[in-house]
This record gives sequence, C-alpha cells and structure tokens, in this order.
Amino acid sequence: MIKQLTKVGNSSAVVLDKAIMELLGLEENARIQLTVNGRSLTISPVNPSEVDPEQFEKHLSDIVRERRAVLRKLAR
Repeated sequence: MIKQLTKVGNSSAVVLDKAIMELLGLEENARIQLTVNGRSLTISPVNPSEVDPEQFEKHLSDIVRERRAVLRKLAR
C-alpha cells in the first residue's frame, strides 16, 4: 500500500484508513511502536504487557536525566 505524508504543524503524518486500523486492532489515540530498520519503517500496536523492560528502563533513565532539575524541585 502506498500512502502520502501529510503535513501537521512542523511534522509529517501518515494517515491510516479505518480498515487498516481495524486490521491492527487500533483505536483512535492508540499507542504504536515505530521501528526503523535501514530505510524501512514498521508500525506495530503497543500492548502494555509487551513493553521490553530494557527499553522501558532506558527511556526512564533518559527522562530522569533530561528532567533532573524539575524532579529535584518536586522531591522537596
């Protein structure tokens, strides 16, 4: 299937047809996983029970590092 990117603000979006959403079991505002492999992009539904613990830990560490000052203020 060939789709065209749609401009959304300063970003671009791929619009998924209702039929594709149903095939993937997605609803509006569903979370998806984007995986880049070379010049290919794979879109997969996210099931919270399938989140990779190592990936979660990495993201959490990144957030803590980026927001350290705010988190310290909140901890007071």
